[in-house]
Amino acid sequence: MKKWLPVLIHVTAWILLFSLPYLLRPTYNPDEAKRKVETNAGFIVARINDLLLVCLFYLNVIVLMPGLFYKKRHISYLLSLIACFAFLFFSSFYLNLKFNNPSGHLNWRWHLLFCTFAFLFILACSIAYKTIRDKVIADALIKEKENENLKTELSLLRSQVSPHFMFNVLNNMVSLARKQSDLLEPSLIKLSSLMRYMLYETGEEKVSLEKETEYLQSYIDLQQQRFGKKVVVTVSIAEPDRSYEIEPMLLIPFVENAFKHGTGMIEDAQIDIALKAQNNTLDFSVSNRYTRNSTEEKDKSSGIGLPNVQRRLELLYGNKQHLEISKNEYTFTVQLQIQLT
Repeated sequence: MKKWLPVLIHVTAWILLFSLPYLLRPTYNPDEAKRKVETNAGFIVARINDLLLVCLFYLNVIVLMPGLFYKKRHISYLLSLIACFAFLFFSSFYLNLKFNNPSGHLNWRWHLLFCTFAFLFILACSIAYKTIRDKVIADALIKEKENENLKTELSLLRSQVSPHFMFNVLNNMVSLARKQSDLLEPSLIKLSSLMRYMLYETGEEKVSLEKETEYLQSYIDLQQQRFGKKVVVTVSIAEPDRSYEIEPMLLIPFVENAFKHGTGMIEDAQIDIALKAQNNTLDFSVSNRYTRNSTEEKDKSSGIGLPNVQRRLELLYGNKQHLEISKNEYTFTVQLQIQLT
C-alpha cells in the first residue's frame, strides 16, 4: 500500500486541480455539464491541454531540474523551458482552432495570456514540489547519518569504559595476590561474574536495572575486599517499585571514580552510594572524601571517566537526565537523576 500511496496522492491532486473550474461555477448543474461533456469537443481538447500540463510538471521535476538546473546549466534550462512553452502554446492553439472553433477564428492574444498563466502556475508548482521533496529527502539522510554517528559514538564510549574498568580491577587482583590473601579466590569469582556481564549483557541497548545494580554491587564488593577497613563504604540500594531498563555500564564510572579518588593517602576515607528507582525516576548519588593533591595526581593517569559518562548521558537521555557534580573542601559528590520510561 505504501508503494502506491504517492501515486494515489498525485492522481487525486491532479483530479482536484483540473476539476476546480467546474466545481467553482456559481451556476453549476451536473446534468447540464454531463450533456456538454458528451457533445462538446472542447472537453476533449481541455483534457489534452491538462495532460500536456501534467507532462510539463513531471518533465521539469524528473528531467530538467536534476539534469540542467542542479548542474548549473541555467541557460540550457531556460531554453528548455522556452521550448516547452512554445510546444504547449502551439499545440493548444492548434487543437482549439481545429476542434473548438469551427469558424476558424481564435483570439491568439487571449490564448497566449491563458497559456502563459497555466505554464507559469504549473512550473511554479513543479519547482516548489521538487525543492520541498529534495529537502525532505536530504533531511532524512542527514538524520539517518546522525543516528548512525550517534550509535557509533555510543559504542565507542561504551567500549572505553570496559578496558578502563578492567585495568583497575586487575590491579586489585595483583594487590591481593601479592598479599597472598584468602580473598583472592572469591574475588576472582566476582571478577568472572563481572566479565560475564560485560561480555553478554552490555551488547544490548538496554539492560534491566536489577542486573546493573548487581554489577555495581559486585564491583563494590571487590573494592571492599581490597581496601578492608581502610575505607568505610556505605551502600543503600533500594528495591525499585517496578521493572526498569537502563543503558548498561552507565553508573559504574561514578562508583569507580569515587574509589579512585576517595582512597589512598586520605584520612578517614569514606564513600557513600545510594540508589533508588520510584515513579519512573532513578535517583543515584555517590560521594567520597578526597584531597586536592591526590585528585590532581590521579587525574593525570586517566583520561576516561566522568567526561565519558556525561557525554553518554547527553546522547541517550537528553533533557530527561540531570547530572549535578559538586565538591567542597573535603567531599566530592555526584547526583544523577534520570527519567525512566
